[in-house]
Amino acid sequence: MAKSRAAAPRPPDARALAWEILQLVDDGGFADALLGTRLDGSGLEQRDQALVTRLVYGTLAWQGYLDHVLSAFSRRPLTELDPPVRAVLRLALFQVCKLARVPDFAAVDTAVELVKRHRGGIAAGFVNAVLRRAVKGWAKVALPPASAPAAHLAVRFSHPTWLVERWLAAYGEAETGALLAADNEPAPTVLRVNVRRGDRAALLAELTGAGYAAAPTAFSPLGIRLDNVGSPSRIPGIAAGLCSVQGEASQLVGLLAGVEPGQRVLDACAAPGGKTTHLAELLDDRGELLALDPNATGLERLAAQARRLGLAAIHTVPTDAVAWVEAHADASGAPPRFDCVLVDAPCTGLGTLRAHPEVRWRRTPDDVAALAVLQRRLLERLADCVRPGGTLVYATCTLSAEENEDNVTAFLRERSEFAIDDARRVLPAGAAELVSGDGILRTFPHRHGLDGFFAVRLVRHAAT
Repeated sequence: MAKSRAAAPRPPDARALAWEILQLVDDGGFADALLGTRLDGSGLEQRDQALVTRLVYGTLAWQGYLDHVLSAFSRRPLTELDPPVRAVLRLALFQVCKLARVPDFAAVDTAVELVKRHRGGIAAGFVNAVLRRAVKGWAKVALPPASAPAAHLAVRFSHPTWLVERWLAAYGEAETGALLAADNEPAPTVLRVNVRRGDRAALLAELTGAGYAAAPTAFSPLGIRLDNVGSPSRIPGIAAGLCSVQGEASQLVGLLAGVEPGQRVLDACAAPGGKTTHLAELLDDRGELLALDPNATGLERLAAQARRLGLAAIHTVPTDAVAWVEAHADASGAPPRFDCVLVDAPCTGLGTLRAHPEVRWRRTPDDVAALAVLQRRLLERLADCVRPGGTLVYATCTLSAEENEDNVTAFLRERSEFAIDDARRVLPAGAAELVSGDGILRTFPHRHGLDGFFAVRLVRHAAT
């Protein structure tokens, strides 16, 4: 359907801020963190904050496809362009191709004006020429042929080819297409209710009364889903510690731990702390929760979140978990023991591409292999900290077998004192469909509308 020129364009501030954030992401920043800080001080209304968020996430998600189209209209290779110019071309073309409510002229005119203001007239002329050609011809740019499914799907759904090849091998062509499409959908903002300070029904009523499109999550009994949210800091209940922003699949990992008040718990890879504070809430802030992570800044943020939520049981230590275990072993080499150990392992994050679209362009097959080695090291050493009869939870937010099933299989082959405890025994009944026949929690964007998580609950035999 042709777009109407009669529709009024939005103010340029939202697009200018989106362009700025895209340039910072191009320099190595992360979109979610940048949006959090930039939106808070922007002075934009919630509607325009939501637009900035959509522009940033959408442009990053569709970057591969947008570059494919732009290459057909740019006389210079995209890799040779000034990065800010490349970023504004992507930003404008995303609106043209993917946002039906944005008039083409508004997307193009704003892009040209931004470049003219910040990069000069020559750059603005180049951007104007490329975008004018693209507006007329983008729909006719051919994709790689369907007979080459990896290349075809990689461009069509804007993912790196190496990742598409892996998922084709794991899931087949039809399901891979569904997964890739789901990765490009906007991720909702999900809250986790602080059960020590309130309940979900009361917070839902407050949110809907404030005009938010809020609904209870399908699988977590603690979650509330919000659509079209700008800065999370403005959400009712955040400042008062009634809730936290945490994805629904991530909430299920905390529930899988099954901790009880008074227990001694080790969170070995704690930063930025979403699961740590959840565990402390489930402990009712009674017991001991040791939070380790080499990221000192991340632990400072965790401590700030704990104060906001009124949690005192968390003790943070900025250190590598394996180094901490070895430093605190007794004379016989035995480390301290805990009722529950959570290894929320560093991973490629390939299950969270809805919320972290830039990750798909940064990861490589070498990252998968290197992180799998690190994860095995953490799993093997942290297992020694589980008391007999205690629980070890291993979790990732990725979909690669090397980081998930392969690690657990190898671990259980060498550590016969551990066995899988069926997640259905611990999780809420409504989450049973997320647990595979082997008792492991597996979530997928295209099957469940959740981030892709893998989590297994392992119990150490009481006699060891």
